[in-house]
Amino acid sequence: MSLSSTNFLRVTIFLAGTAVLLLCIFALPSIAVEIAEYEIETAPYLYPILIGMYVTAIPFFLALFYSLRLLRLVDRQDAFSKSSVTYLRRIKFSAVVVSLIYLALMPCFYFVGEIDDAPGVIVIGMVMVFTSFVIAVFTALLQKILKHAIEIKSEHDLTV
Repeated sequence: MSLSSTNFLRVTIFLAGTAVLLLCIFALPSIAVEIAEYEIETAPYLYPILIGMYVTAIPFFLALFYSLRLLRLVDRQDAFSKSSVTYLRRIKFSAVVVSLIYLALMPCFYFVGEIDDAPGVIVIGMVMVFTSFVIAVFTALLQKILKHAIEIKSEHDLTV
């Protein structure tokens, strides 16, 4: 992978992190204030969702950090190493944690959708669960392939 590809991925990771950070700093507090003022009946269900969004920001940023570390290994031509497998495992774990948190919040999404008569809210919750789950499965697949490639490489190094 060329340096320009890894730089493009770094910029993409930076933009994703910045968007989530701005969401956590500006959008979620204003949503909480608006809920407190106007959405009295849905507030008991919306506050756990907002707290869950803040909690999922932690594994999200950890996954971004490990992605940057993985890109650094790719730049150093050291992508086929045990540390790459470790970073992929940590990214997978972060994605699973995000998926489980949103899965635990699905009843809140359901009740908000029922109260507001907006089934789209439930779909938003399901998208969050399935997106992070797909990332976890894809990362697990990459981890498995990379582990196998490292084994083949080590066997090849021993025979030469």
